[in-house]
Amino acid sequence: MIESLGRALLFDIDGTLANTDPLHLKAFNQVLGPHGHVFDHARFSRELQGFANVSIGQRFLPDETLERRAAILGEKEEVFRTLVVGQIEPLPGLTALLDRADAAGIPMVAVTNAPRLNAELLLSGLGITQRFKALVIGDELPHGKPHPLPYQEGLRFVAASASASIAFEDSRSGVQSAAAAGIPTIGIRTSLSDADLVGAGAVASASAFDDPELLVRLAAAMAW
Repeated sequence: MIESLGRALLFDIDGTLANTDPLHLKAFNQVLGPHGHVFDHARFSRELQGFANVSIGQRFLPDETLERRAAILGEKEEVFRTLVVGQIEPLPGLTALLDRADAAGIPMVAVTNAPRLNAELLLSGLGITQRFKALVIGDELPHGKPHPLPYQEGLRFVAASASASIAFEDSRSGVQSAAAAGIPTIGIRTSLSDADLVGAGAVASASAFDDPELLVRLAAAMAW
């Protein structure tokens, strides 16, 4: 059965396709600051980056009702969407990689813990919505990242083998999710170091998609 499955490339969105983390940090501070939580980059990367809003609400707004948590974090997402308009560019090498995968017939899937509105806005803003065969939203599943289910769903959508595919992630929780699904994962160093990403389970890391070592690894793994 495994031999009949194909290859795929699976991508996180925020911080992986584009460096949106500074905008998320600003939005979180604007909305959670009045509730006593202020984040610098290091704390953001440890406690917020890559986590779904449900778990963020449980951790930082424990005294609020579920409805109030959702409203507060919904406000954060509205702030982020306002900040992001016209402010994002694809990471270096991304467009060329997507072109190469399309030419080779390798399907691509976006896998994110972000709300669907955010994910669709970012993909549209980058002009790459149609590149992806599927968009998997962790919050719409029984378990989001760091659980492996989002990446397992991504593989299922394109009938791909985990071991023959590659995932790209920039957060600890995202790397843990993809690695737990059995996918060799490349950490993207927009926020975290190589040590952080490899420590979370990445097989290697790259600064962007034009990294020469990454391109060699991809050519071998995807047989292009």
